Amino acid sequence: MAAAGATRSRSPTLGLPHLLTLAILVLACDACKEVILQVPSELPAEKFVGRVNLKDCLKSANLIHPSDPDFQVLEDGSVYTTNSVVLSSGQRSFTIWLFNSDSQEERELSVHLEVLNKKLHKDKVLSRAKRRWAPIPCSMLENSLGPFPLFLQQIQSDTAQNYTIYYSIRGPGVDREPLKLFYVERDTGNLYCTGPVDREQYESFELTAFATTPDGYTPEYPLTLIIKVEDENDNYPIFTKTLYSFTVLESSAVGSVVGEVCATDKDEPDTMHTRLRYSILEQRPSPPTLFTMHPTTGVITTTSSQLDRESIDKYELKIKVQDMDGQYFGLQTTATCIITIGDANDNLPTFTRTVYATSVEENTVNVEILRLTVQDKDLVNSPNWRANYTILKGNENGNFKIVTDPQSNEGILCVVKPLNYEEQQQVTLQIGVVNEAPYTREASARSPMSTATVTVTVKDVDEGPECIPPTQTVRIRENVPAGTKNDGYKAYDPDNRSSSGIRYRKLSDPRGWITVNEDSGSITIFRTLDREAETVRNGIYNITVLALDTDGRSCTGTLGIILEDVNDNGPFIPKQTVVICKATMSSAEIVAVDPDEPVNGPPFDFSLESSDSEVRRMWRLTRINDTAARLSYQNDPSFGSYGVPIRVTDRLGLSSVTSLNVIICDCITESDCTARSGERTGYADVRLGPWAILAILLGIALLFCILFTLVCSVSQATKQQKVLPDDLAQQNLIVSNTEAPGDDKVYSTNGFTTQTVGASGQAAFGTLGAGAKGGGQETIEMVKGGHQTLESCGAAGYHHHTLDPGRGGRVEVDNYRYTYSEWHNFTQPRLGEETIRGHTLIKN
Repeated sequence: MAAAGATRSRSPTLGLPHLLTLAILVLACDACKEVILQVPSELPAEKFVGRVNLKDCLKSANLIHPSDPDFQVLEDGSVYTTNSVVLSSGQRSFTIWLFNSDSQEERELSVHLEVLNKKLHKDKVLSRAKRRWAPIPCSMLENSLGPFPLFLQQIQSDTAQNYTIYYSIRGPGVDREPLKLFYVERDTGNLYCTGPVDREQYESFELTAFATTPDGYTPEYPLTLIIKVEDENDNYPIFTKTLYSFTVLESSAVGSVVGEVCATDKDEPDTMHTRLRYSILEQRPSPPTLFTMHPTTGVITTTSSQLDRESIDKYELKIKVQDMDGQYFGLQTTATCIITIGDANDNLPTFTRTVYATSVEENTVNVEILRLTVQDKDLVNSPNWRANYTILKGNENGNFKIVTDPQSNEGILCVVKPLNYEEQQQVTLQIGVVNEAPYTREASARSPMSTATVTVTVKDVDEGPECIPPTQTVRIRENVPAGTKNDGYKAYDPDNRSSSGIRYRKLSDPRGWITVNEDSGSITIFRTLDREAETVRNGIYNITVLALDTDGRSCTGTLGIILEDVNDNGPFIPKQTVVICKATMSSAEIVAVDPDEPVNGPPFDFSLESSDSEVRRMWRLTRINDTAARLSYQNDPSFGSYGVPIRVTDRLGLSSVTSLNVIICDCITESDCTARSGERTGYADVRLGPWAILAILLGIALLFCILFTLVCSVSQATKQQKVLPDDLAQQNLIVSNTEAPGDDKVYSTNGFTTQTVGASGQAAFGTLGAGAKGGGQETIEMVKGGHQTLESCGAAGYHHHTLDPGRGGRVEVDNYRYTYSEWHNFTQPRLGEETIRGHTLIKN
């Protein structure tokens, strides 16, 4: 019984996206000469065709040169198309040249591509010599799209020449999970697959084939048939983490290892599908590039020795892994890598001052006399930042010691052995500073140790009681009830180091809050303590205590009462007047403060404290941060001053209401809006002073005088008629006034009657003269003769009127020869003077 090729006939389907079948037939006598691959008639570009076992040809194939440019062969023997290929019904072959650089050996491998054809394959099988019933390798591509059932192989027994043989199979994929994936035709021995297979779930199937006669006779032993599932690149490589975090010390040498990333791929190992390439896509902050990644191991190393934590303390890398050895058509995945720059001791501590001076009383011990400060750019609270102070010179007798304050990193200089004024009045110390951690080589070479000089003056004191330490503290909660007692100040007798026999007296108590017991020095609360009082500095209320011995010798000490805060003050808004320049902004920022400690203070909650719906409709509060909010107006309010009550609540719920005076002003900056610029806020009151009122009354009186003068003149003219002089004969007197009396009135000086102008713009005039309004200008014309004429240019908006005796009455012009000139000379200067005076008074 022998295994044959494909005998199932099928017409090639154009554009099949996946490989239908793959069969590699290697001639036993010449394994590296010819390989046959059965494929569809059409192959798309970058499609996996099959795999050639290059290990049978050469131990190492460093250079592979296919003669056909439509195909490429990778190092693991995988054959891919580079372009779309259409095969004829016959066959197509291409040659692969293999070159071994070690042995200088060159071989030729011919690969034949055959279009899958059942009949052609069957003829080949029948023409071959008989083969034994033995295992024959068979393979199929995972995730095949069919069409199904898909022909895989034909099994035949040599006894079929003498018997009628029925074929059957058993095993995984047939009668075991996955069930019914394979079946064999009973009469022909053709083996088929009914559906796609995932190689990551089933790498191969081991089936058992049986050949029996119709009566149950078994002329052959069962055949073990291995079906291998060929891998397809259908799994993305995946990083073991989505976010990697590494740390590298600053100033590290080039090539220092930062960390290693790793990715996995579920595809078949030791193939191009699982050959991964790592790379860095992006670095933030941007270049210069400081890191590189090994393409195969994923190890990240430094490319520069200029890493400086004090400049940039963190970098973010976007990294990529891609299979197919990094070729452009491989599948890829990205991840993020955070690289923290670790601190190295590359900055030396330096004193902020190089010369200090202090003093200490003789016989004092264990007292702080000076604090020295340094600055260090290294990481705060790290060994590279913490300072170690050393007294280099001047402390040969061991009177001093210097320690480091762990919080502030200051050097605290203390007296640990009493000084004697009679022996030494002044001591000069030289103090140096280093870090806890050793310096880097670059830092040591860059600058020497920083030093400072301290001059200590010893004070002479009367050997009375000692107030040691001179400043003592007690802790008391504010607002404790009066009468509460607490420990006070303690002084000691230098002879017996005892407090007995020492009396105490209060020297200073700025607020009069406490009383001091004369015998023990303990204190009693006399009035309520308020931590927010002006005399309290940094939460400490200091009182001065005098300690006296029996001989009247004394020392003075300070008792610092540390007032523990109580939430007894609600937050408030100190700036209660807010100006909003409507032209440039629509809101104002308000800031609240709380006299209490931060633990009893912010974050604050701001709210409108008003039940008036109009206030809530007009104003809106928006929080800015823990202590500030933004007050914005709505609905375009008018200029003016508004009262807006705002409640501010601290984190513990204690609150207070501040009534803000919000001024909406027509200004550009707040300084433009002053208290006197009422017209800017919309509430300007026009008030007339006494001089302005007097000017108005004088103006009215003057107008009455003018009218009275005109009336008298008219009356006199009727009694005595004057003749116009010759030089005025045939001349017109024209008077113009740009301020017309009105749009609908004209005035006549004859009897002071007013006539309403009709729709035509004409009016009936008196016997003396007439005023006509046209274009906003009043024109009076006096003409010698029997009638009057008002004439003007029509283009300027004037009307022409003619008054004759029949319509306007006969005009006796001679009787009014001096009427106009007298009126004009009298009124014109006075009107101008009164007008200027009236404006001045109103302005004042």
